[in-house]
Amino acid sequence: MKIMAINAGSSTLKWKLFEMPEKQTIASGMIDRLGSPKSVFKLKYNGEKFEHEEAIESNEIAVLSVLDALKDKDIIQRFEDIVAFGHRVVAGGEDFKKSEIITEENLNKILQLSEYAPLHNKIEAYYIDVFKKLVPKAIQVAVFDTSFFTEIPEVNYLYSVDLNDYKEFKARRYGAHGTSHRYIAQRLNDLVDGGINNKNVIVMHLGSGASISAIKNGKAFDISMGFTPLAGITMGTRSGDIDVSILPYLMKKLGLTDIDDMIDILNHKSGLLGISGISADMRDIEAAEDTNDRAKLALQIFRNRIIKYVGSYIAEMGGVDVLAFTAGVGENSPEVREDVLKAFSYLGVKIDPENNKLRGKEVRITTDDSKIAAYTVPTNEELMIAEDTYDFAKLLN
Repeated sequence: MKIMAINAGSSTLKWKLFEMPEKQTIASGMIDRLGSPKSVFKLKYNGEKFEHEEAIESNEIAVLSVLDALKDKDIIQRFEDIVAFGHRVVAGGEDFKKSEIITEENLNKILQLSEYAPLHNKIEAYYIDVFKKLVPKAIQVAVFDTSFFTEIPEVNYLYSVDLNDYKEFKARRYGAHGTSHRYIAQRLNDLVDGGINNKNVIVMHLGSGASISAIKNGKAFDISMGFTPLAGITMGTRSGDIDVSILPYLMKKLGLTDIDDMIDILNHKSGLLGISGISADMRDIEAAEDTNDRAKLALQIFRNRIIKYVGSYIAEMGGVDVLAFTAGVGENSPEVREDVLKAFSYLGVKIDPENNKLRGKEVRITTDDSKIAAYTVPTNEELMIAEDTYDFAKLLN
């Protein structure tokens, strides 16, 4: 059964085609710079990579480009060969505590929840509608970034504002990256001796967007991201946690009158980019660390915020048994992993230097006698999406 996992953004469309239940990746790809006359189309199939530029100026053309390319390569004979599409949706609010079949009612709810993720939900809903129109017989499933965190304890998801504002407007911590954190939790349950259902776990999803979760006895317990993905640790272009009083202060100083302009700055011009002044990419910043004081400071702040969150979660859960690093930086920066783990050497963390040098590998990076086990675990959100989608597809076919 062919199932496609879709991760759509405002200027990108990422996808991966699976054969299920074998969990075999058939093909994958993305469209970058969508909306430009020089959009970049990438496809990986059968060990070969194909890339070219073409004018892809609408979301519908993007979807058609992907489906047509699959036909051209004889990966599928017709669009309907793909039985189901699973869509990553960032905000599910309290309405969606698990993945769901997309009905008209659910699609409307996703649009209504755009207030919680204005940069994501609208575009994701639009793509869902496009796929429904182009492949009307296929099952469409929404897999929500927030669903893993919908049942964290009340004490951890409530903000210290008037409780009536939560009850009426649902203003609370929702988190994000839940699909990744859920995948890592499942992998750790296989990797860790005795599983994680009786352990305290902290997962660090460190990429351009970054989040840290506390997982207690196999269930989400806390998450660094908040009402939107803007909160938490310092990220590539996002500020992370900030005193909200700085917003009107900076708006006045910068001559801004629209709060959306300030939010745009915090989302797109802050974080590692804003501090370093050179890049949001960790590779660029690490390369400049020895010669650029701002790059060095950006790295120090990034690591500092991770350590603060990890330390607070250790205190909150009454200890930690397992630490895990994932996503672009987490999987590929031995230096970041080493700095974070060294901060907890007082708890008996002992780094395995050879294993920690490995990049993009699923491996234990602490010694056997370390009191806390740490792992690098590459994330696979697309597989998680495909698995959830397959669960619905096998029931309906």
